[in-house]
Amino acid sequence: MGMTDISFPDMRGKLTQNRPLADLTWLRVGGPADYFYQPADADDLAAFMKTLPADVVVMPMGVGSNVIVRDGGLRAVVIRLGRGFNTISCEDGIVTAGAAALDAHVARKAADAGLDLTFLRTIPGSIGGAVRMNAGCYGAYTADYFISADAITRTGEQVTLGPDDLQFAYRQTALPDGYVITAARFAPPKGEAEALHARMEDQLRKRDETQPTKDRSAGSTFRNPAGFSSTGQADDRHDLKAWKVIDDAGLRGATLGGAQMSPKHPNFLINTGSATAADLEALGEMVRKKVYDSSGITLEWEIMRIGEK
Repeated sequence: MGMTDISFPDMRGKLTQNRPLADLTWLRVGGPADYFYQPADADDLAAFMKTLPADVVVMPMGVGSNVIVRDGGLRAVVIRLGRGFNTISCEDGIVTAGAAALDAHVARKAADAGLDLTFLRTIPGSIGGAVRMNAGCYGAYTADYFISADAITRTGEQVTLGPDDLQFAYRQTALPDGYVITAARFAPPKGEAEALHARMEDQLRKRDETQPTKDRSAGSTFRNPAGFSSTGQADDRHDLKAWKVIDDAGLRGATLGGAQMSPKHPNFLINTGSATAADLEALGEMVRKKVYDSSGITLEWEIMRIGEK
């Protein structure tokens, strides 16, 4: 069945056909999605998923901070959660955030309430993605504070998932294909609001000194081979950091077409302005090959690559 033959139900959200995705990703590359749906709320999304034929691929997309959409685009229905899904509340020590809420906003709002989710402050994504990828920074991970998430299954059931359902690991979870996370709950440690805000300012300053925050990137390109996040501590081991093995292979600043490994931080893949998705992915693959040749380490992508070449 071709994507064009789908008859869509009555819905309250907004459906767009052949929606270009480049402007929705941090790297600003990629072809169109056959269909693009912005649901009004969780009930609307559940009804929408229930009526979609089972063979149609459904792909949730957050703020596009950790993804390369290939130049051929997606034969799929891309689901993007918007205003109906970005509320944040802090009650009785529990932070509840909609999946579209930005990580940075959640960290700030939690700090206002004297709750420590400061590690989220510098992670460039939304909460749905943070849960899905077990985002982490400074030795802390989403999994450490996670209680549960609300999700909608591919067949339109509304379910609640606990840590056992998600099986958190380094930069991954067992979230089934086609599930869309709509909200998540966390139980963070308590802290003093002023001190938490001060720590986040410090983290931002450090980040801006060491990372190409002004360039078009998608955050860290490859997972750290050791399987853990930077802790930010003085005794942090760098020998098994992705940036270090890339640097040691002489690839800091390496280019291919409009793509470049950032001279400032070699684990950041950047679009210098004219890159295609193919340039970015090919440069990443070249880096993986050369790092393997020089160190025997196989780098794993942290950025998701989706769609058709």
